[in-house]
Amino acid sequence: MNKEFDNALVLDFPLRGEWMAPKSPVDKVPSHGDNRLGQRYAYDFWQVGWRLGKWKIHRVKKSRYATWGISRKKFYCYGKEVYAPCDGKIVEMFDGHRDRRFVHLISDFFIALRRARKFTPKKRGWQPIFGNYIIMECGENNYALFAHLQKHSINVALGEEVKKGKLMGKVGYSGAVNSPRLHFQIMDSSDLAKAKGKPCKFEKYEQFISMSWQTITNSMIGKKDIMRYHG
Repeated sequence: MNKEFDNALVLDFPLRGEWMAPKSPVDKVPSHGDNRLGQRYAYDFWQVGWRLGKWKIHRVKKSRYATWGISRKKFYCYGKEVYAPCDGKIVEMFDGHRDRRFVHLISDFFIALRRARKFTPKKRGWQPIFGNYIIMECGENNYALFAHLQKHSINVALGEEVKKGKLMGKVGYSGAVNSPRLHFQIMDSSDLAKAKGKPCKFEKYEQFISMSWQTITNSMIGKKDIMRYHG
């Protein structure tokens, strides 16, 4: 594994159930193709369902994405609870950005293009990119960002001291994203305009390897890893 991961911050996994990471620093750095906004080591997480030996992220056929579209409610992850991965303090948050109703290839493309061209954080803040989000201080010079949360699901207050395992919000479909998911990253500042990304590992979870669940400790999750965590 990359040497820059050696001193990665170790955290509790912020979700429950079975998940995969379609974007992860294990597979590519920067994981989202951009170092800006503290995203260098960011993860995206989808919840998956085990059906007939295949992992799926929603309840309908893939072809619907390019034709009729897929309702956000058909994604397994939509509305799932997000938990604090450590003790910390809420230093920034925004709630009230609407969740889009349908996931659709053409509309997603034009929304992403428009927001990339017209994004002006000084006028509109970070909501067009991250939707409803929370920034949590996790010790000295470590800040966690939870993005694309469900509208009006945030369960913490600005300045609140939270304990590990605290329910913070729910996975949504807000901001510049092409499906419901949790975007999670660690950075060295709460100022997204200046923040630099930092790597993180997860303290303990189970991974599906050779047709069985095996316990993994202090590790990072890649896009080919199917994992679960029950708290």
